[in-house]
Amino acid sequence: MTKIDPIIAVKDVNKSSQWYQAAFECKRTHEGDNFAVLVDKNNEVLLCLHVWGEHEHPTMINSDITPGNGLILYFKTDDLLGIRQNIEKMGYPIEEDINLNPNSMKKEFSLRDLDGYFWIITEYHKYEG
Repeated sequence: MTKIDPIIAVKDVNKSSQWYQAAFECKRTHEGDNFAVLVDKNNEVLLCLHVWGEHEHPTMINSDITPGNGLILYFKTDDLLGIRQNIEKMGYPIEEDINLNPNSMKKEFSLRDLDGYFWIITEYHKYEG
């Protein structure tokens, strides 16, 4: 098996962890103020959060840069409407509401998280073509 476990730099690991847990109904399996591992209902790693400036990782030193420049976090899910409702309950703004992507022919919506990372939440699908 080959898999990528994305790690993003955040200002506050605990606040971001709580936000993701509320939005994506995931759970945290690693405690601490500097690092969090978030897993889905099958205990697969969904996302890791790392506080800016710790451990001297070269891409996580300068928190003054725009987080996620050149990156889209693309989240495929079987529960698009549930996640959209979670975001609404949290009172969190949506960048683009649910629409049909003309390329994938799947419904999706987009938002930015607490740190400004851009997310596209889409209906689960396999890439074709």
